[in-house]
Amino acid sequence: MEHEKGSSLDSGRKEKIMEIKTITEEKEKIKTKLAKVKHKIAVLSGKGGVGKSVVTANLATALASHARFIGILDADFHGPSIPKILGVRGNMLSSGPTGIFPVIGPLNMKIVSFDFLLPQDETPLIWRGPLKMNALRQLLSQIVWGSLDYLLIDLPPGTGDEPLSIAQLIHGLDGVIIVTIPSEVSQVVVKRSIGFTKRLNLSVIGVIENMAGFICPKCGSKYDIFGSGGGRKIAEELKVPFLGSIPLDPRISQCSDSGVPFIVEDPDSEATKSFNEIVDKIIEKVEGES
Repeated sequence: MEHEKGSSLDSGRKEKIMEIKTITEEKEKIKTKLAKVKHKIAVLSGKGGVGKSVVTANLATALASHARFIGILDADFHGPSIPKILGVRGNMLSSGPTGIFPVIGPLNMKIVSFDFLLPQDETPLIWRGPLKMNALRQLLSQIVWGSLDYLLIDLPPGTGDEPLSIAQLIHGLDGVIIVTIPSEVSQVVVKRSIGFTKRLNLSVIGVIENMAGFICPKCGSKYDIFGSGGGRKIAEELKVPFLGSIPLDPRISQCSDSGVPFIVEDPDSEATKSFNEIVDKIIEKVEGES
């Protein structure tokens, strides 16, 4: 009986050692796969419904329009939306001897999303935290990104498993961009997001205030539907950069539904001007510091 117990313990130790070895090897592979990526930025929101993925997609498009080579990792397991917004939904990741290759989107952006791994639209991912961590680590260890100027990582809302996993797996993150809307409720959760970022010793590149007022296309009047100035206020209070405000424009949603980047479809709009101004600040901050 004692012999059987000892054998069981030895077997358990061996399995644990093998697991640790596998995790270590995968983390080293992730470093190798990302070796030619100059800048890595996570995009985070404290709560859902603030348009974070739409902002990520249009920031990526604006960066690509500034002659940068761009990749996007859609790290939302349960609600991946980047493929829909950028018009590449229905594609599948391809593989070869060197690993898994991203889907090519508008302006030659390289896109990886868990949406590409789901067989059907109604297929849900019912996974607990450890399983998601393992899947993300395995996927990242195999993606062939090649040479990129920027990799934007679109994270799900909140400060749970996926943001924590990304912070632990992707070394050398340049920092985090936090997306909010002007409402007071959003300000509360932004504080938590900034606290989460600082606790992980990550830099806050800046706060973006989305849906910052609706300008009537007929009369030109501005309506602050979700309030006004909340993003700037919270940035000043917590002493982090404020990158800018993006006005509420129904055409942004229409373009996202049709899979066309808004800033390409309507290059002269106020929202597009805001995106470009924000991207200028990101480039100045990130590339200037490096």
